[in-house]
Amino acid sequence: MRLAALPAALAAALLVTVTPPAAAAPPAPPVPGHACSARVSVDRWSDALDKRSVGGTYVGNLSALARDTDGGLLALSDRSALITLDGRTRQPLRAVPLADEHGAPLDSEGLVVEKDGDRLVTSETEPSVRRYDRDGRLLGRLPVPAALRVAPAGRATANQTFEGLAAGPGGRTLTASMEGPLTGDGTDARGRALLRFQTWERRPHGGYAPGRQYAYPADEGLTVPEIAPAGDGRLLVLERTYTPRGNVVRLYLADPRHATATQHTERLTAAVRPARKTLLADLTRCPSLGAPARQPQLNPLLDNIEGMAVLGHAAGRLHLLLVSDDNENPKQTTRLYDLTVRV
Repeated sequence: MRLAALPAALAAALLVTVTPPAAAAPPAPPVPGHACSARVSVDRWSDALDKRSVGGTYVGNLSALARDTDGGLLALSDRSALITLDGRTRQPLRAVPLADEHGAPLDSEGLVVEKDGDRLVTSETEPSVRRYDRDGRLLGRLPVPAALRVAPAGRATANQTFEGLAAGPGGRTLTASMEGPLTGDGTDARGRALLRFQTWERRPHGGYAPGRQYAYPADEGLTVPEIAPAGDGRLLVLERTYTPRGNVVRLYLADPRHATATQHTERLTAAVRPARKTLLADLTRCPSLGAPARQPQLNPLLDNIEGMAVLGHAAGRLHLLLVSDDNENPKQTTRLYDLTVRV
């Protein structure tokens, strides 16, 4: 996505706060039986964040979600801002601008909160993974393999790089997902594009070193906007595209444990064993729950879903929160979705 012009205050990384509405009510309790598939149900949706602002920052263009260390929620805008939401009411509380080493804005896409509260944020411009403190101060960045950089520095296509970011069990590993394939990479035996997922291993005294890389097979015509940890080394993977009839969004469970290590593989082909994936739900098949749509949709519940976070885990079931990116477009909606997912 192209960045809009941003005010100079953004580079200063100032913290802005507002007081949430006193009468804000928590989301309605889940309604059972709203099955999208045998393993996924949509419990509720909310447009409470749609076309909102907080302290002069637009609450939209949302590309990622994460649970903060204090129990609140964080929503990442791809217009270089991190927005804190009340963990119960999900009302916007404050916005923290983000910037790179030169004070320039990011095309911020993926988000992980570390145990100490530092924020890891991807930008698909280079691409990069940077670390920020709670006030948006830049603390450093992770090394990125040369091939994953945008051409001509590497073989990646602009706006097709690090969209998703997820921490592994115990925060020992980190995984970033490429949205699209590298130039020269091929397909698997079924003709599915092979995307590269890059991992990092956390060092004993802090920081990360590049780790294993593996391939993920995306459905024909779909890209990967987000990943989230399933809690056992597997990943939840969103795939999506937009057609004249509306958004197509699919949720997969990916198991990379027996995938071929590809960090030294120059060209991905059908000889590579990718992560094994299982379809959990095609979200176009979810009940619409009375949701409206401002543009044509296969299912009026859907919009441009781009962010995903696991909020809870119990008895093999995950509480999953999704958010759509409205692209600051009056015909699109910033919508939150609560799902129950059986893994």
